[in-house]
Amino acid sequence: MSEDVLQRIQALQFSDRAAAEALLLEFIRGHFPLDVVGVELRPLAVSLNSFNGFLSLADGERLFFKTHTEQDNVIDEYYHAALLAEAGYPVLQPLHTSTAAGRQLLIYEVIEDPSVFDLAWAVEQGESQALAALTQAQHNADDELLMRYQQTLAVQSADDAAHAPIHQLFYHRLTGGRLARFYHPSIQIALPGGDAAMGAARRVRWLINGQHYEQTLDDLITRAVDLLNPAQAGPAITGHGDAHNGNVFFRAAESLAGGPARLLYFDPAFAGRHHPLLDVTKPLFHNVFAMWMYFPTEKAAATNITLVRRPDVWVVEHDYGLHPVREMFLGSKLERVLTPVLRDLRARGWLQPDWRLYLKAALFCCPFLTMNLADRDKFPPSISLLGLAMTVEMGSESLGVRSRIDAALDSVEAALD
Repeated sequence: MSEDVLQRIQALQFSDRAAAEALLLEFIRGHFPLDVVGVELRPLAVSLNSFNGFLSLADGERLFFKTHTEQDNVIDEYYHAALLAEAGYPVLQPLHTSTAAGRQLLIYEVIEDPSVFDLAWAVEQGESQALAALTQAQHNADDELLMRYQQTLAVQSADDAAHAPIHQLFYHRLTGGRLARFYHPSIQIALPGGDAAMGAARRVRWLINGQHYEQTLDDLITRAVDLLNPAQAGPAITGHGDAHNGNVFFRAAESLAGGPARLLYFDPAFAGRHHPLLDVTKPLFHNVFAMWMYFPTEKAAATNITLVRRPDVWVVEHDYGLHPVREMFLGSKLERVLTPVLRDLRARGWLQPDWRLYLKAALFCCPFLTMNLADRDKFPPSISLLGLAMTVEMGSESLGVRSRIDAALDSVEAALD
């Protein structure tokens, strides 16, 4: 099946790039009316469930391609780029598309702009002085995003909501095969101090940097499945769905005839009409908290973390912090998008009382189910533990000492009063 081929390519790009490129060349020749003579994959840290690269055509033209691969697909159709463009989003339009589940791949003109992911990482590493320009571009983009939300906000039926592609990133990962493949109770996860069965990790409560959490991972899984049920009538906006920084390009001012730098959306695999809280989830987590996921070796070397295993509680201490560029992304999204859209929903009588639990259930899925924390080839033990701790922080409410995400949401709630 085509879907299996794309997933093999995604995995092979890191271990046997030549074999992956051979498979991809065959796939593209079979699905696009292009005289392709060569392909070049670009294995990147941001490519957790995707791959991209360049095509060479017989006439010498060079094109760019991108796809998202998702095992256990439930959604039938992806990549509603036209829907975003019609709503006024600055989204790059593909030249050629294949959008059905299992063979979704888009082909573009070659894009010279850096992704916001790459630019922000360069800022964090001290290799770029672009923080001020990036901050202004992010603020402008979030102001425009709020406008898009307000212009497209309307009530959606439960049936329409159930078919939104965005649920593939949250509910369908919880209820499909991914949860069992990653975290079956019998699976052993490498942690500081030795292996542990996932069954044990899922049953204990947590004390993280002084923050007490009453819910276990199993509790959070059960609650998220209930809260994130796709078939719920309610407010919906037209949104990208997966607007983490790897899917956004930074176009510098000098490329825009002297106008201000701006951000351009890309790879709208999960675009559609869905709840605004789901739309902000991926950028809230991945742009702010997730650098350990993309750069596990580097972050393991820079992070101190310990684990004490008590019979019913695991005690974790770590010093993983947020660089100013990450705080910028968090503050911009909270102040310019989340807070005003919540005010709008409340004014219309559309804000559900459990909105905070709903958002945290979606945030919980990001560290837990984007990548397999028990993958020993991907994550060192310290980062596997950090991922589990952050999963708890995202999904559960901290008692006593407040987690960074809870402190941020506290400020949002205070601003609503």
